[in-house]
Amino acid sequence: MFFQSQHRLDCAAKQEERQRSLDSLPSSFFEPCTESDNKVLELPLSELVQRHNAGSLSTASILNAYGKKAISAQKSTNCLAGVMIQEALNPKLPPSPSGSDCTDIPDQRPKPLSGVPISIKDCIDIEGYDTTVGYSSKVNHPVSSSAAIVRLLHDAGAITHVKTTVPPGLLGLETSSDLFGRTSNPYNQNYSSGASTGGGGALLACRGSVIEVGTDLGGSIRLPAHFCGIYAMRSSIGRFPCQGTLSPIPGLESVATISAPMSRRLEDLEEFWKRVVEMRPWEYDHTCVPLPWRPVNLRETKLKFGVVWEDGIVSPSPACRRALEWVCDALEKQGHEVVDFSPPSIPEGLNVGLQLCFGDGGAGFFNPVRKDEKLDPVMVAIKSLLGMPLWIKKFLAMITRKTTGDEVWASMLETVHLKSPAEERVLVVSRDEYREKWNQAWEDERFDFVLTVPYALPAIPTGTAEKATLVSASYMMIFNILDYVAGVLPVSFVDRQSDALPKDFMKSSEYKNMGLISKGAYSVYDADKMHGLPLGVQVVGKRFEEEKVLQGMKVVEDALEACGRKFVPREF
Repeated sequence: MFFQSQHRLDCAAKQEERQRSLDSLPSSFFEPCTESDNKVLELPLSELVQRHNAGSLSTASILNAYGKKAISAQKSTNCLAGVMIQEALNPKLPPSPSGSDCTDIPDQRPKPLSGVPISIKDCIDIEGYDTTVGYSSKVNHPVSSSAAIVRLLHDAGAITHVKTTVPPGLLGLETSSDLFGRTSNPYNQNYSSGASTGGGGALLACRGSVIEVGTDLGGSIRLPAHFCGIYAMRSSIGRFPCQGTLSPIPGLESVATISAPMSRRLEDLEEFWKRVVEMRPWEYDHTCVPLPWRPVNLRETKLKFGVVWEDGIVSPSPACRRALEWVCDALEKQGHEVVDFSPPSIPEGLNVGLQLCFGDGGAGFFNPVRKDEKLDPVMVAIKSLLGMPLWIKKFLAMITRKTTGDEVWASMLETVHLKSPAEERVLVVSRDEYREKWNQAWEDERFDFVLTVPYALPAIPTGTAEKATLVSASYMMIFNILDYVAGVLPVSFVDRQSDALPKDFMKSSEYKNMGLISKGAYSVYDADKMHGLPLGVQVVGKRFEEEKVLQGMKVVEDALEACGRKFVPREF
């Protein structure tokens, strides 16, 4: 008899638990959606809440529609970490830690999120359930209390019906783990759904939830939004409840992980944000800033947008550049001012941020990993880099500079290593100085918003994360380092003809002059094979401008629609 490690046993146990939850559901959940189900799925969040509060739409009807889509999404993408539909259907039956406390009888006190199906990323605590963070070592350790956002959602009448998949430790470009398997992109199963909220991104694209509550340290909600054709917005630290949310790097405050929502409709994302803030989240989480919702109306305002075309690391692929060009063109046709913006060095800011993230030598991320547990390739590369003696890294950096002139990669080699407390404090000072440079540049230009791509590529093929590297997430992570508000909205799809690289591009001077990181990223780009994958654009505002950024995203979406370029998602 072959010996099975505890890691393998725990992975098998978790997958069996998930299957048991699916098998316990009534057979109707495995049938196609009816016309009645589709009508429920088409309801915007505000109308769904109104009907549920009034008693004209039952919890069972809502869960029947969204449950069918969630199960269908699981079959096609493997996006679910846990299934709590049965508990939501029978909230009075123990155990019901995640059940909705709303009923089908009209409530005299209408609840702001009554009947809204909300999926929860598997790094956020729900009482009575595991919070695995993708690690097998956290299986069979149900938590004793729910996170602040989950308690708020339940008090608001929301239905938490599923948990969604994550990669081990939440860091990576793909959502794949030994614990749950690989989560694929709904538009093409051979491509990534993004990470680390890739399960939530895939589920939303398949209409299996109204809202996903995820987290973001370096783009973890924005990358799946870009890859899967949905909406997401990271807030500034302290605006959204985070207590009870596990970070990929516990204790890291200098580049903090924030909780944040994603949605399949922009109006739902804004409505959800408004209703959460109106629930006074600072009474659930003491780290939340007591800042009420501040309505913003930009409909009749002529705005100024700064456009960051290049990050100095990886140039946007033709497809992603086209999406950004479409947005700029549409805004200009509506009378807005759109200008090129050359910000303070993004490689410089990213380098400071990565040093802060891995200042503990990676201990916070790697300690829970078991010996035979498979990690995202980008984290395997980071572990190798962190474990290499500093003198070797400095030698490699010198060789890199001489042979390739790639200053970005050379700098990463010689700076990302274990830091002393004194060195970390110096880095925090450098971070603050960098933030001031950005603030001054923004103020000098009097921008309302900054536009850029979320990522240089569309969704990457499965198994190519190592070629793309974690550094390629710079267009997103830089705004975590700055603590700016950043939203992503879908714009277009990859077109095999419009977005193809020039013939013999790999022999061109443009390619030869690229750095190693950029060459690795471009090695996975193929417009023909990527045809039909979604493309997003990132809209950025300054700190605590959540209301304004949501309106800015609306301005962009309206401008695209006026040009006949409205994004229409594929039906799954």
